[in-house]
Amino acid sequence: MMNKFLYTIIAASLTVGAYAQKSDGSTKSLVKAEKEFAESLAKHGAKTAYTTFAAADGLVFRPNPVNAKTFYAGQPESKDISWTPAYAKVSRSGDWGFTTGPYEVKGAKTYGQYLSVWTAKEGKWELALDLGTTTNKPLAKVTPEFIEPKDSYKPKFLNDKQRAAGADIIATTEKTLNTLLKTHGIAAFAGFLNPDARVLFPGYEPIVGKDKAITFFNGMVSKVNLKTTKVGKADGGDLAYTYGVATVDYKADLRESFNYVFIYERQADHNWNIIVQAFTPAER
Repeated sequence: MMNKFLYTIIAASLTVGAYAQKSDGSTKSLVKAEKEFAESLAKHGAKTAYTTFAAADGLVFRPNPVNAKTFYAGQPESKDISWTPAYAKVSRSGDWGFTTGPYEVKGAKTYGQYLSVWTAKEGKWELALDLGTTTNKPLAKVTPEFIEPKDSYKPKFLNDKQRAAGADIIATTEKTLNTLLKTHGIAAFAGFLNPDARVLFPGYEPIVGKDKAITFFNGMVSKVNLKTTKVGKADGGDLAYTYGVATVDYKADLRESFNYVFIYERQADHNWNIIVQAFTPAER
């Protein structure tokens, strides 16, 4: 199907920046790694780029989540995708960050937005999650926004049990969101979206700002049901992600399933708000 073809191609471009992949805990180093990833794909091809840059357990959504190294081991060295980070953040612990921005499939005149989550291991950035969603040719000019951590903090004695407890907080937050989506409808998103939240949804340029996001969802969606698959949280306790499957009921009496990735950020009041929502069609 067309989606399969597009996501296979998208895969070739969303994770190519790691000749050095060096991480110094800064957003600048992550953006550099993302750009190196893209350069690697352009020079060597998708198979080399993804198998080089992806973590051992890194996932790509093509369209459903699959191990990146396993998936690309069987793919050709396609060089027809290019992308540029436009928005990026890194945790105060320097172990976790994400970038998002536009991509283009050369020749196919296919455009979209990608979202990549990276983790730092032994001083090197590794791709942990990667997905893309197709859009029309972008019309709006984007000003890059790369946000550096406000401070530096990495717990010295954090163990797996404590990490799991931290992840449970995010899982509970998303469970609460899902419950409210059932009882209050799309309006429930308003209590969980950050004022500057951005939505990446098939067929649309990035929707930036909570009010615009709520207006967008209200305009065409009647119900959303979230089924969380996994949660990941930065050791610094300020950023986290979830991914899973979202069932969307449109007002036009149509239902569609999406794979989603949400990026959460801890606020000054200790609540967790969503700063990025990315949706890509799922294959059942």
